[in-house]
Amino acid sequence: MRPGARPSAGCIDRPLAPYSGEPLPEAAVSDTTPVIEIRDLHKAYGALEVLKGVDLTAPRGHVVSLIGSSGSGKSTLLRCANLLEDSQEGDILFEGEAVRWKGTGHGRHPADRKQVTRIRTNLSMVFQQFNLWSHLTVLQNVTEAPITVLGRPRDEAEAAGRDYLAKVGIGDKCDAYPAQLSGGQQQRAAIARALCMEPRALLFDEPTSALDPELEQEVVRVIQALAEEGRTMVIVTHDMRLAGDVSDHVIFLHQGRIEEEGAPDALFGSPSSERLRGFLSAVS
Repeated sequence: MRPGARPSAGCIDRPLAPYSGEPLPEAAVSDTTPVIEIRDLHKAYGALEVLKGVDLTAPRGHVVSLIGSSGSGKSTLLRCANLLEDSQEGDILFEGEAVRWKGTGHGRHPADRKQVTRIRTNLSMVFQQFNLWSHLTVLQNVTEAPITVLGRPRDEAEAAGRDYLAKVGIGDKCDAYPAQLSGGQQQRAAIARALCMEPRALLFDEPTSALDPELEQEVVRVIQALAEEGRTMVIVTHDMRLAGDVSDHVIFLHQGRIEEEGAPDALFGSPSSERLRGFLSAVS
Protein backbone atom coordinates (compact mmCIF):
# COMPACT_ATOMS: atom_id res chain seq x y z
CA MET A 1 0.00 0.00 0.00
CA ARG A 2 1.43 3.39 -0.95
CA PRO A 3 2.50 5.78 1.82
CA GLY A 4 -0.28 8.10 2.96
CA ALA A 5 -2.98 6.03 1.25
CA ARG A 6 -6.55 6.50 2.37
CA PRO A 7 -8.67 3.68 3.76
CA SER A 8 -9.95 1.20 1.18
CA ALA A 9 -13.06 2.37 -0.66
CA GLY A 10 -15.93 0.06 -1.39
CA CYS A 11 -19.10 0.84 -3.29
CA ILE A 12 -20.92 3.94 -2.13
CA ASP A 13 -24.69 3.69 -1.91
CA ARG A 14 -26.36 6.91 -2.97
CA PRO A 15 -29.29 7.79 -5.26
CA LEU A 16 -28.57 8.48 -8.91
CA ALA A 17 -28.23 12.12 -9.94
CA PRO A 18 -30.17 12.70 -13.17
CA TYR A 19 -28.27 14.27 -16.05
CA SER A 20 -29.29 17.90 -16.33
CA GLY A 21 -28.03 18.50 -19.84
CA GLU A 22 -25.09 20.59 -18.61
CA PRO A 23 -21.87 19.74 -16.76
CA LEU A 24 -22.17 19.79 -13.00
CA PRO A 25 -20.72 23.04 -11.60
CA GLU A 26 -17.49 22.64 -9.67
CA ALA A 27 -19.23 23.59 -6.42
CA ALA A 28 -21.72 20.74 -6.89
CA VAL A 29 -18.98 18.12 -6.99
CA SER A 30 -17.79 17.57 -3.44
CA ASP A 31 -14.56 15.88 -2.41
CA THR A 32 -16.61 12.89 -1.27
CA THR A 33 -18.27 12.39 -4.67
CA PRO A 34 -16.51 9.54 -6.51
CA VAL A 35 -15.03 10.43 -9.87
CA ILE A 36 -16.24 7.09 -11.25
CA GLU A 37 -18.98 4.89 -9.86
CA ILE A 38 -20.29 1.72 -11.51
CA ARG A 39 -23.21 -0.30 -10.19
CA ASP A 40 -24.33 -3.79 -11.17
CA LEU A 41 -22.81 -3.56 -14.65
CA HIS A 42 -23.57 -6.29 -17.18
CA LYS A 43 -21.83 -6.60 -20.53
CA ALA A 44 -22.18 -9.34 -23.14
CA TYR A 45 -20.86 -10.03 -26.60
CA GLY A 46 -23.73 -11.91 -28.15
CA ALA A 47 -24.47 -14.85 -25.86
CA LEU A 48 -21.15 -14.50 -24.01
CA GLU A 49 -21.64 -12.54 -20.78
CA VAL A 50 -18.33 -10.90 -19.89
CA LEU A 51 -19.41 -8.77 -16.92
CA LYS A 52 -22.03 -10.22 -14.58
CA GLY A 53 -23.08 -7.48 -12.21
CA VAL A 54 -19.86 -5.64 -11.34
CA ASP A 55 -19.53 -2.66 -8.98
CA LEU A 56 -16.61 -0.23 -8.88
CA THR A 57 -16.01 3.04 -7.05
CA ALA A 58 -13.03 5.34 -7.69
CA PRO A 59 -13.05 8.14 -5.10
CA ARG A 60 -11.20 11.35 -5.85
CA GLY A 61 -7.46 10.98 -5.30
CA HIS A 62 -7.60 7.20 -4.95
CA VAL A 63 -6.05 4.44 -7.04
CA VAL A 64 -8.11 1.33 -7.83
CA SER A 65 -6.41 -1.66 -9.47
CA LEU A 66 -8.18 -4.47 -11.31
CA ILE A 67 -6.45 -7.85 -11.32
CA GLY A 68 -7.42 -11.29 -12.57
CA SER A 69 -6.74 -13.88 -15.23
CA SER A 70 -7.04 -13.15 -18.92
CA GLY A 71 -10.69 -13.11 -19.89
CA SER A 72 -11.94 -12.13 -16.44
CA GLY A 73 -13.43 -8.86 -17.73
CA LYS A 74 -10.86 -6.34 -16.46
CA SER A 75 -10.24 -4.46 -19.70
CA THR A 76 -13.89 -4.66 -20.69
CA LEU A 77 -14.87 -3.01 -17.40
CA LEU A 78 -12.36 -0.22 -18.01
CA ARG A 79 -13.65 0.37 -21.54
CA CYS A 80 -17.24 0.44 -20.30
CA ALA A 81 -16.26 3.01 -17.67
CA ASN A 82 -14.98 5.29 -20.43
CA LEU A 83 -18.03 4.54 -22.61
CA LEU A 84 -15.85 2.98 -25.31
CA GLU A 85 -18.05 -0.10 -24.96
CA ASP A 86 -21.81 -0.21 -24.51
CA SER A 87 -23.20 -2.23 -21.62
CA GLN A 88 -26.54 -3.99 -21.38
CA GLU A 89 -27.51 -3.23 -17.79
CA GLY A 90 -26.32 -1.23 -14.78
CA ASP A 91 -25.42 2.34 -13.90
CA ILE A 92 -22.31 4.40 -14.70
CA LEU A 93 -21.79 7.71 -12.92
CA PHE A 94 -19.18 10.38 -13.52
CA GLU A 95 -18.76 12.72 -10.54
CA GLY A 96 -22.23 11.80 -9.32
CA GLU A 97 -23.90 12.34 -12.69
CA ALA A 98 -25.57 9.27 -14.18
CA VAL A 99 -25.05 8.36 -17.83
CA ARG A 100 -28.37 8.50 -19.64
CA TRP A 101 -29.26 5.52 -21.81
CA LYS A 102 -31.69 4.79 -24.59
CA GLY A 103 -32.84 1.31 -25.51
CA THR A 104 -32.41 -1.85 -23.48
CA GLY A 105 -30.24 -4.96 -23.58
CA HIS A 106 -28.05 -5.22 -26.67
CA GLY A 107 -29.83 -2.17 -28.05
CA ARG A 108 -28.77 0.06 -25.14
CA HIS A 109 -26.61 3.06 -26.03
CA PRO A 110 -25.79 6.41 -24.39
CA ALA A 111 -28.58 8.88 -25.08
CA ASP A 112 -26.55 12.09 -25.14
CA ARG A 113 -23.44 12.35 -27.30
CA LYS A 114 -22.38 15.62 -25.66
CA GLN A 115 -22.42 13.91 -22.30
CA VAL A 116 -20.33 11.04 -23.69
CA THR A 117 -17.77 13.44 -25.16
CA ARG A 118 -17.49 15.37 -21.92
CA ILE A 119 -17.00 12.21 -19.87
CA ARG A 120 -14.40 10.81 -22.24
CA THR A 121 -12.39 14.03 -22.25
CA ASN A 122 -12.28 13.87 -18.44
CA LEU A 123 -11.27 10.19 -18.29
CA SER A 124 -8.01 9.87 -20.20
CA MET A 125 -7.08 6.33 -21.18
CA VAL A 126 -3.59 4.86 -21.57
CA PHE A 127 -3.59 1.74 -23.72
CA GLN A 128 -1.42 -1.37 -23.68
CA GLN A 129 -0.09 -0.76 -27.20
CA PHE A 130 0.56 3.00 -26.76
CA ASN A 131 -1.64 4.02 -29.76
CA LEU A 132 0.61 6.89 -30.80
CA TRP A 133 0.23 8.34 -34.29
CA SER A 134 3.30 7.26 -36.23
CA HIS A 135 3.26 10.26 -38.59
CA LEU A 136 3.29 12.86 -35.79
CA THR A 137 6.15 13.88 -33.53
CA VAL A 138 5.93 13.10 -29.84
CA LEU A 139 4.93 16.69 -29.03
CA GLN A 140 2.28 16.65 -31.77
CA ASN A 141 0.90 13.39 -30.38
CA VAL A 142 0.62 14.95 -26.93
CA THR A 143 -0.98 18.22 -28.07
CA GLU A 144 -3.34 17.07 -30.84
CA ALA A 145 -6.32 16.34 -28.57
CA PRO A 146 -6.04 19.47 -26.38
CA ILE A 147 -5.96 21.59 -29.54
CA THR A 148 -8.66 19.83 -31.59
CA VAL A 149 -10.97 18.56 -28.83
CA LEU A 150 -10.58 21.15 -26.08
CA GLY A 151 -9.86 24.10 -28.38
CA ARG A 152 -6.74 25.21 -26.55
CA PRO A 153 -4.41 27.68 -28.29
CA ARG A 154 -1.49 25.87 -29.89
CA ASP A 155 1.19 27.74 -27.96
CA GLU A 156 -0.55 27.00 -24.66
CA ALA A 157 -1.00 23.32 -25.53
CA GLU A 158 2.61 22.97 -26.66
CA ALA A 159 3.93 24.57 -23.47
CA ALA A 160 1.84 22.16 -21.39
CA GLY A 161 2.90 19.26 -23.60
CA ARG A 162 6.58 20.03 -23.10
CA ASP A 163 6.03 20.24 -19.35
CA TYR A 164 4.29 16.86 -19.22
CA LEU A 165 6.91 15.20 -21.42
CA ALA A 166 9.57 16.51 -19.05
CA LYS A 167 7.50 15.25 -16.13
CA VAL A 168 7.58 11.68 -17.46
CA GLY A 169 11.29 11.91 -18.24
CA ILE A 170 11.35 12.36 -22.02
CA GLY A 171 11.46 16.12 -22.38
CA ASP A 172 14.29 15.72 -24.89
CA LYS A 173 12.10 13.65 -27.25
CA CYS A 174 9.59 16.35 -28.29
CA ASP A 175 10.69 16.34 -31.94
CA ALA A 176 11.23 12.58 -32.23
CA TYR A 177 8.76 10.24 -33.92
CA PRO A 178 7.31 7.19 -32.14
CA ALA A 179 9.41 4.77 -34.20
CA GLN A 180 12.53 6.44 -32.80
CA LEU A 181 11.52 5.68 -29.19
CA SER A 182 11.82 2.56 -27.08
CA GLY A 183 8.63 0.89 -25.88
CA GLY A 184 9.03 2.43 -22.43
CA GLN A 185 9.49 5.88 -23.93
CA GLN A 186 6.43 5.42 -26.15
CA GLN A 187 4.30 4.47 -23.15
CA ARG A 188 5.58 7.46 -21.20
CA ALA A 189 4.64 9.65 -24.18
CA ALA A 190 1.17 8.11 -24.07
CA ILE A 191 0.92 8.98 -20.36
CA ALA A 192 1.99 12.56 -21.10
CA ARG A 193 -0.69 12.70 -23.80
CA ALA A 194 -3.30 11.58 -21.28
CA LEU A 195 -2.12 14.13 -18.70
CA CYS A 196 -2.19 16.96 -21.23
CA MET A 197 -5.99 16.65 -21.36
CA GLU A 198 -6.05 17.65 -17.65
CA PRO A 199 -8.45 14.77 -16.89
CA ARG A 200 -10.32 14.09 -13.67
CA ALA A 201 -9.04 10.49 -13.77
CA LEU A 202 -6.55 8.31 -15.64
CA LEU A 203 -7.49 4.84 -16.87
CA PHE A 204 -4.61 2.43 -17.55
CA ASP A 205 -5.19 -0.77 -19.54
CA GLU A 206 -2.20 -3.07 -18.88
CA PRO A 207 0.30 -0.21 -19.23
CA THR A 208 3.38 -2.40 -18.76
CA SER A 209 2.44 -5.76 -20.27
CA ALA A 210 3.86 -4.99 -23.73
CA LEU A 211 7.24 -3.93 -22.33
CA ASP A 212 10.46 -5.77 -21.59
CA PRO A 213 11.20 -6.00 -17.85
CA GLU A 214 13.90 -3.32 -17.93
CA LEU A 215 11.60 -0.88 -19.78
CA GLU A 216 8.65 -1.77 -17.57
CA GLN A 217 10.26 -0.07 -14.58
CA GLU A 218 10.42 3.26 -16.44
CA VAL A 219 6.64 3.27 -16.70
CA VAL A 220 6.10 1.90 -13.18
CA ARG A 221 8.10 4.80 -11.72
CA VAL A 222 5.92 7.32 -13.57
CA ILE A 223 2.71 5.68 -12.33
CA GLN A 224 4.07 5.58 -8.78
CA ALA A 225 4.85 9.31 -8.98
CA LEU A 226 1.32 10.06 -10.23
CA ALA A 227 -0.13 8.07 -7.34
CA GLU A 228 1.96 10.06 -4.87
CA GLU A 229 0.55 13.27 -6.39
CA GLY A 230 -2.96 12.08 -5.52
CA ARG A 231 -4.12 11.41 -9.08
CA THR A 232 -7.35 9.45 -9.41
CA MET A 233 -6.51 6.29 -11.36
CA VAL A 234 -8.04 2.97 -12.33
CA ILE A 235 -5.39 0.48 -13.42
CA VAL A 236 -5.83 -2.89 -15.11
CA THR A 237 -2.57 -4.71 -14.48
CA HIS A 238 -0.86 -8.09 -14.37
CA ASP A 239 1.87 -6.59 -12.17
CA MET A 240 0.99 -7.47 -8.58
CA ARG A 241 3.87 -5.39 -7.21
CA LEU A 242 2.53 -2.30 -9.00
CA ALA A 243 -1.00 -2.97 -7.75
CA GLY A 244 0.26 -3.44 -4.20
CA ASP A 245 2.50 -0.37 -4.22
CA VAL A 246 0.17 2.27 -5.67
CA SER A 247 -3.39 1.13 -4.89
CA ASP A 248 -5.84 2.16 -2.22
CA HIS A 249 -8.23 -0.60 -3.33
CA VAL A 250 -7.73 -3.77 -5.38
CA ILE A 251 -10.47 -5.74 -7.13
CA PHE A 252 -9.94 -9.37 -8.17
CA LEU A 253 -12.22 -10.35 -11.05
CA HIS A 254 -12.99 -13.95 -11.96
CA GLN A 255 -15.18 -14.85 -14.94
CA GLY A 256 -16.91 -11.49 -14.98
CA ARG A 257 -17.63 -11.23 -11.26
CA ILE A 258 -15.85 -9.68 -8.30
CA GLU A 259 -14.41 -12.61 -6.39
CA GLU A 260 -12.66 -10.52 -3.73
CA GLU A 261 -11.74 -6.89 -3.11
CA GLY A 262 -10.15 -4.78 -0.44
CA ALA A 263 -7.05 -2.92 0.67
CA PRO A 264 -3.89 -4.30 -0.99
CA ASP A 265 -2.23 -5.30 2.28
CA ALA A 266 -5.18 -7.51 3.20
CA LEU A 267 -5.88 -8.78 -0.30
CA PHE A 268 -2.32 -9.84 -1.05
CA GLY A 269 -1.30 -10.67 2.50
CA SER A 270 -4.31 -12.70 3.59
CA PRO A 271 -6.63 -13.55 0.69
CA SER A 272 -9.84 -15.26 1.75
CA SER A 273 -10.83 -16.63 -1.67
CA GLU A 274 -9.40 -19.94 -2.84
CA ARG A 275 -9.46 -18.61 -6.41
CA LEU A 276 -7.48 -15.52 -5.43
CA ARG A 277 -4.94 -17.64 -3.55
CA GLY A 278 -4.53 -19.80 -6.64
CA PHE A 279 -4.20 -16.78 -8.91
CA LEU A 280 -1.57 -15.13 -6.72
CA SER A 281 0.37 -18.39 -6.51
CA ALA A 282 0.32 -18.72 -10.30
CA VAL A 283 1.58 -15.20 -10.98
CA SER A 284 4.19 -15.04 -8.20
